[in-house]
Amino acid sequence: MSKWLLTCVFISVCSICAPSMAQEAASVMPSLTVIGAGLAVLGAGIGIGRIGGSACEAIARQPEMAGKIQTAMIIAAALIEGAAFFAILLALIQGGSAK
Repeated sequence: MSKWLLTCVFISVCSICAPSMAQEAASVMPSLTVIGAGLAVLGAGIGIGRIGGSACEAIARQPEMAGKIQTAMIIAAALIEGAAFFAILLALIQGGSAK
């Protein structure tokens, strides 16, 4: 897990450094908006992946509980997606109002 975290931090830092050295401040904001939206999607993907993996392990241990586990997994994944869409929307609104 630490390799992935370091990779994400490295990519984020590299993405921020180039626009921050630009001459115009207006050119920085759209790229920061995209980074914010990308981090929201990345977090949602990691969260849904962990939920799916844990649900598969739980179903393998107790196959008779598969229905309840799937229901809880789908509800949790929907909540995570809703939070990610909200974060993306906020990032896009903030980026648009900064101009």
